[in-house]
Amino acid sequence: MSSQVSRRQLLRSLGGGFGTLALAGVFEDARLLASDSHANRHERPADLAPRTGHFPGKAKAVIQLFQNGGPSQMDMFDNKPELSRRNGQPHPGDVETFQLGNRNVLMGTAFEFSHHGECGMEFSELIPHLSGVADDLCLVRSMYTEHNNHPFAITMMQTGKTFSGRPAMGSWICYALGSENRNLPGYVVMRDPAGYNTSGKTVWSNGWLPAVYQGTEFGSSGTPVVHLNPARQRSALAQRTSRAFLAELNEIHRLRHPDESELEARVQNFELAARMQLAATDVLNISGETAATRKLYGLDNPVTAGYGARCLMARRLVESGVRFVQVFPPLSPNFQPWDNHSDLNNGLKTICAHVDQPSAALIRDLKQRGMLDEVIVMWTGEFGRLPITEGADGRDHNRQGFSLLMSGGGFKPGHVHGATDEFGYRAVEGRVSVPDLHATILRQLGLDHTRLSYVHSGRPERLTDPEVTGARVVKELLA
Repeated sequence: MSSQVSRRQLLRSLGGGFGTLALAGVFEDARLLASDSHANRHERPADLAPRTGHFPGKAKAVIQLFQNGGPSQMDMFDNKPELSRRNGQPHPGDVETFQLGNRNVLMGTAFEFSHHGECGMEFSELIPHLSGVADDLCLVRSMYTEHNNHPFAITMMQTGKTFSGRPAMGSWICYALGSENRNLPGYVVMRDPAGYNTSGKTVWSNGWLPAVYQGTEFGSSGTPVVHLNPARQRSALAQRTSRAFLAELNEIHRLRHPDESELEARVQNFELAARMQLAATDVLNISGETAATRKLYGLDNPVTAGYGARCLMARRLVESGVRFVQVFPPLSPNFQPWDNHSDLNNGLKTICAHVDQPSAALIRDLKQRGMLDEVIVMWTGEFGRLPITEGADGRDHNRQGFSLLMSGGGFKPGHVHGATDEFGYRAVEGRVSVPDLHATILRQLGLDHTRLSYVHSGRPERLTDPEVTGARVVKELLA
């Protein structure tokens, strides 16, 4: 056999080699290289085609309104008269603290509580708009988590474990169910255009799931998706020709390397990006919304306009078939706006003014459009605050007990679940762990958390890891 190689064959092999090196560099930069390709074979195809769950679910989509920093439950959701009555006295038991400067002195709330809705749910004066939708809320007062440091507790809430590198809940849901819109990602992230909250992009990582399931950032001002605008200097015909040629090369490489799920995901993302050039712009264009809707979300008020726009866009995204939308709070007064270690009262007034009206507007809007039954709205931080004072006027982190709100998607409306102790420190009745919450959300989407798995490094991984965490579906939260 001749060992001679034609010039065409040589160039083709070199081109493939250089292309592979370049592609490897891209994957390395994007953290898409797998350590063990055999460990990442999975039951579902690595795409966003819509799929059915393990059984019929009540909900089709999730909107997570994440309140970074740790909202103070005893100042907003969990009225504790005994705490206020014994204001200034020592706490009678042991309290786990995080920061230095804590004093073992009980600090009551400065805000008035009252009952709202037909259900009589109790809220403080800080959140009049959320109070106004009390009959559509499921208030969980007995949450607890595993860490009282922001990055670890945030990772816990998003991925089910305190350590980084695991897939976010939104990634798991898209892996299981795909998306209902082939022109948009299944998992969309809406953050403050001014920057990132704590932990940044790791909060919406796909971990070791195929890259197609990672969160995609959409902007609430300016260009919806960064780097998505077509090159203006090239004609439409030239762009179509280039995409067709690239698709041909991708398909050849895909056939030669069928087990490379990262390549498959990247190819799908490129193809999706081309379709998104029109779809994302149209979906996120809120200029056509009615004046009443814009006012409902507070777009006429500089204080609420930014967060309101993100909440309105979240509604438009799930309306268009996006599976999971994550909305982050404004970077005001800082990148952890609920982290009130000092000046608690003014800090709460500031951040509540930003998010209260838009949060309630989202629930009202979904309900009046007949969508709330099929969309889960989740309003939560990573943990709560302590009943004792830090310094003169702050509260430290508290992993032992906190409150969150659920609405829609089959969660029991007008319902209060669980309780903390007399000071609001520790969850003592109807305790709900973060994995419990995840298992319950998956249940409403038609997914069995014990069966939703992905083999990684030879082990079937799960969002809830029930053998370790003891995660269970909290049926008391469900209608």
